[in-house]
Amino acid sequence: MRRLNRKKTLNLMKELDAFPKVPESYVETSASGGTVSLIAFTTIAFLTVMEFMVYRDTWMKYEYEVDKDFTSKLRINIDITVAMRCQYVGADVLDLAETMVASADGLIYEPVIFDLTPQQKEFQRMLQLIQSRLQEEHSLQDVIFKSAFKSGSTALPPREDNSLQSPDACRIHGHLYVNKVAGNFHITVGKAIPHPRGHAHLAALVSHESYNFSHRIDHLSFGELIPGIINPLDGTEKIASDHNQMFQYFITVVPTKLHTYKISAETHQFSVTERERVINHAAGSHGVSGIFMKYDISSLMVTVTEEHMPFWQFLVRLCGIIGGIFSTTGILHGFGRFVAEIIFCRFRLGSHRSTSVPLPDGHTSNHLPLITDNSTH
Repeated sequence: MRRLNRKKTLNLMKELDAFPKVPESYVETSASGGTVSLIAFTTIAFLTVMEFMVYRDTWMKYEYEVDKDFTSKLRINIDITVAMRCQYVGADVLDLAETMVASADGLIYEPVIFDLTPQQKEFQRMLQLIQSRLQEEHSLQDVIFKSAFKSGSTALPPREDNSLQSPDACRIHGHLYVNKVAGNFHITVGKAIPHPRGHAHLAALVSHESYNFSHRIDHLSFGELIPGIINPLDGTEKIASDHNQMFQYFITVVPTKLHTYKISAETHQFSVTERERVINHAAGSHGVSGIFMKYDISSLMVTVTEEHMPFWQFLVRLCGIIGGIFSTTGILHGFGRFVAEIIFCRFRLGSHRSTSVPLPDGHTSNHLPLITDNSTH
C-alpha cells in the first residue's frame, strides 16, 4: 500500500515538472550555437562583475522635514587669520535677539605670521582645487560624506620653519555657542564692549594706516565638528586693496543629520555668497571696515542617510541578467538560423533550375531529362 502511494506521488511530481529533460540522442550541437553560447557566457560574466560592484557601492539618500528644534544652541567653529596684530582687532557675534556673544567665551587670539610656508601653500592650493571641483561636481559631496573621519582633519598644517620674523597677524580660532536665530559674526578694529543698544568697538586708538583686513579662512563650520568634511569657505583667502575695506559673507545654514556606516552626527551645511567693497563716505559707500559674516538659519532640516542595496535585490537583478541574456541570445540565434535557412534555400533552388537539352533534329528541350534505372548505372 505504501509503495502504491509512493508511485502515485512520484507520478504526480513528474507531471508537475516544469523542466522536462530531453534525451541526449535528440540534442544536436552546432558551431553557431557554440559561438552564441560563448558570447552569452562572456556577457553574463562581465555583467555579473559589474552588478557586484554596484552591490558593494552605497549612495546617499536625502530627506527633508521642518526643523522643530529652536531652543538648542548653535555651535560656530572658527579658524580665521587676519593680517593685523591681535591687540588691534576684536571678534564677537550679535544676533537678531540683540544677544551679544563675546569672543572671550570660546575664541583664542594667537599672534602668527600671515605668510604661509611652502608646505602650507601647497596644502591651501589643493584645498582650493577641491573647492572648485565641488562647485562643478555637486555629487562629490556624497563622497566626502561617506569618507568622513577617513581623510582626517582639514585644518592648515602647523608651521615647520623657525622663522625669527615677528608675528604680523592674528589667528582667531575656537568655537562659540549662539542662539538658533539669524546673526552676524564680525571681526573689526578694536575690542568689543557691551552697550545698552547693542555693542561698540574701541577703534579710536588705532590709526587708519594700520587697517589691513586681508584674511584667510582656514575653517568655518556650524554644528558638530566633523573631521574630513570640507566646508564652502575652507581655504578662502582675500587680500585687501585698501585700508578701509569691508568683506561680507552672506551665509544660509541648513541643519543636517548625517547617518553613514561610519558616523552618525548632527551638523550643518551652508551656502555662501560674497561681497567686498571699499568704505568711502564721500562717494556714498558707508559702513565699517572689517570682516562680516551674516548667517541665517533655514527652517528645513536635511537628513542624509547612506543606503546599501539589499542582498535579495542583488539576487533578483542577477537572476534577471542571467535569464534575460539566455533568452535574448536564444531568440537572436533562432532568428539568425531562420534567415540563414531562407537564404540557403533560395540558393539551392536557383542551382536546380531547368537546363536546355539539344535534340537530334536540331531543336532544344527545356525539360529536365528523366532519370531512369539505366541512367544510374
